[in-house]
Amino acid sequence: MSTPPIIIKKVKKVVGGHHGGSWKIAYADFLAGMMTFFLLMWLISMMSPKQKASIAAYFRKFNIFKKAGISMLMEYYRKGTITSSYTGLLPEKEMTIKKEAEKLKKIVETRLKSLKENVLIKRQRNTIRIEIIDLLNKPMFLSGSAELTPEAKKILDIFAQELKDLPVSISVEGHTDALPSKRGKIGNWELSTARALSAMLELEKSGVPAKKIKEVVGYADNFPLFKNPRDPRNRRISLVIHFNFENKLISKTQNETAP
Repeated sequence: MSTPPIIIKKVKKVVGGHHGGSWKIAYADFLAGMMTFFLLMWLISMMSPKQKASIAAYFRKFNIFKKAGISMLMEYYRKGTITSSYTGLLPEKEMTIKKEAEKLKKIVETRLKSLKENVLIKRQRNTIRIEIIDLLNKPMFLSGSAELTPEAKKILDIFAQELKDLPVSISVEGHTDALPSKRGKIGNWELSTARALSAMLELEKSGVPAKKIKEVVGYADNFPLFKNPRDPRNRRISLVIHFNFENKLISKTQNETAP
């Protein structure tokens, strides 16, 4: 009986022809990426500054959107709007507030150098707070009284000159420490309110229009600036500057050169 012949087959594998095919996949990925990029640029160019700010807020805090799981670009494509709870200011408005806060700090360093320990300026999201602090060696009011000291009048006058021509409104707040008032029948509520009123009248005397005063209120010792409620530095006047961006800034140079 003869043995059947053994047949050996040799298969030569060729990948992607002569030059290979992996580059084609990479090139296709590149084209898809470029198409996505230019589509994104086109969509961004059609958006308003407010919509762009909403997108920027989305990447900072993704959970601000009311509806989860929906692509922001798909939502814009379907509705033409982006639903967001973002209520922050536009970048140019934030920059305006930042510049004004820096300007006020510079005024303190140059024109109120001897009283700079009495003034603290803080920029918040939509406002600037000017804290005029009562120190033991440099009081802003006579003891237990709403009468301003000459130092307090100087501080208020300098800030009034800066604020009177800006498109802002001003809240004037009075604060005390937690110690009982030394004047017996007059409590901290009455004293803080009276001091806020005195500060408001001084601002008006220095040229701030009455219509710019948004409110005048006393808070007694309910909002201490320092942790210890009895800290005398909690006795202060707060000027809260609210910006009105619907009106244009009034140029001081125009006012000075006007006949």
